[in-house]
Amino acid sequence: MAEYLLFATERYALPILQPLADALQAGGHGVHAWFVDGASSAHLPNARMIHTASEAVALRPRAVFSAANWVPGFVSGAKVQLFHGFNVEKREDNRGHFRVRGMFDLYCTQGPATTAPFQSLAAHAHHFKVVETGWPKLDPLFAATDARADALRAAAGRRPVVMFASTFTERLSAAPHLHAAIAEEIARGDRYWLLTLHPKCAPELVARYRTLAGPNAGFVETEDLVSAERAADVLVADTTSVVSEFVVQRKPVVTFRNRAPKPHMIDFQQAEQLPAMLARAFDPEPTLLAALDHYADAIHPYRDGRSSERVIRATDRLIAGDLGPLARKPFGGWIRALQIRKDLGYWGPAGRA
Repeated sequence: MAEYLLFATERYALPILQPLADALQAGGHGVHAWFVDGASSAHLPNARMIHTASEAVALRPRAVFSAANWVPGFVSGAKVQLFHGFNVEKREDNRGHFRVRGMFDLYCTQGPATTAPFQSLAAHAHHFKVVETGWPKLDPLFAATDARADALRAAAGRRPVVMFASTFTERLSAAPHLHAAIAEEIARGDRYWLLTLHPKCAPELVARYRTLAGPNAGFVETEDLVSAERAADVLVADTTSVVSEFVVQRKPVVTFRNRAPKPHMIDFQQAEQLPAMLARAFDPEPTLLAALDHYADAIHPYRDGRSSERVIRATDRLIAGDLGPLARKPFGGWIRALQIRKDLGYWGPAGRA
């Protein structure tokens, strides 16, 4: 039985890794999860939890799937990058989504908009491969059933459902600016709201939004994010990657001061504009719907709920050598490798496949 390791540093990795854990288990593989830092208290139902670097090394996994931007190189196995979100242009490319750190053997990209840039980078670097697979996190978005989404929708009764999500990046977050406007919308009661904030948002801000929950609104935890996206008709957000996740469903998004507004977004600048923006979203014009289709096809054309299976197949092809040879990782990465060992408290020998 082949052993696989799922690695994460934040709670938001759980909905990314859970569909992959399910697919690996369905294939009869040994599935183990190692969560550190902000994810250290989390668990995956279909994975055996390990808690130390020594355990990870002793496992000798066939592959390590990372939903973080780094991975411990001293653990054996192919290192596979799954990404923790879409490219939402929060930072410059060389600091953000397209930053290559010299740690991964395979990048499993989400769609053409990500695949082409990484293929260009791979052609110059030669030390990693790129396969477009779609994103495991979105598999449940297109599953035949979702009991949690059904329950969230049922709480709304016959009312339309609006979801609010916000990034933790303070200068880009809509949460501090829209609280009063959203509270007014919730009090009116003609629509039901699903509220969620990034787990790294300030606790006092999260608490303010939790108090809005009641007969006209519910607060949604990170683990139920995809179910909330599935249950909602319209999203209100900012520059969070939840915008892109939601758009994959071809549903309208209203964005507050998005850093890089696109034709598929209904972007606005002042909180008092929110009611008018919602009215547009619930009655979208044909040009907006066409823009939603175009963007969704570019970032994630897969709507079959089988991206996890494609990730596993791509990993198997890498290990079998079907994707071609890999050059040595860049030498400069040894400084970061030492820092990772220090952070994880491991100075023993590297694992062997």
